[in-house]
Amino acid sequence: MTDNAPEPDNGAPTDAPRPAVAPKQSFKRRHWGKLIVFVLLGLPITGFALWTLASLSWSYSSGQRAGYVQKMSYKGFVCKTWEGVLYTDIAKGFRSDSFSFTVRSDSLAKVVESLSGKRVTIHYEQHIKVPSSCFGDTEYFVTQVQPIPE
Repeated sequence: MTDNAPEPDNGAPTDAPRPAVAPKQSFKRRHWGKLIVFVLLGLPITGFALWTLASLSWSYSSGQRAGYVQKMSYKGFVCKTWEGVLYTDIAKGFRSDSFSFTVRSDSLAKVVESLSGKRVTIHYEQHIKVPSSCFGDTEYFVTQVQPIPE
């Protein structure tokens, strides 16, 4: 006989019972490892990202301070940020306190740096509970700077 020859019909019914097939397992049973990894890693990362987005987009307070920009520095090991110090004064030559701030924009940081040592007004927004220092060491983010003519 050849391999392509049809088998002889011996009168057996064509609806012979098929062997039993195991039912398909549920999605949870098939992917339990991936689901555990997602729950242990994915949910905390998503929560951290949402908290960061909310804290940076919502401003707790805003205001302005006047004084002399004493220092501007670009610092950090991994996350570089612009940090500055503004000294406010009570009377000519007497410093009352210092105000530390963060500048998020490079172009605004260059303007603040060029006004270093001069009397300026800094407009800022306060963002509390920012979860990482990658966005700045302080919670005061400068949005605008204006020189004060003397």
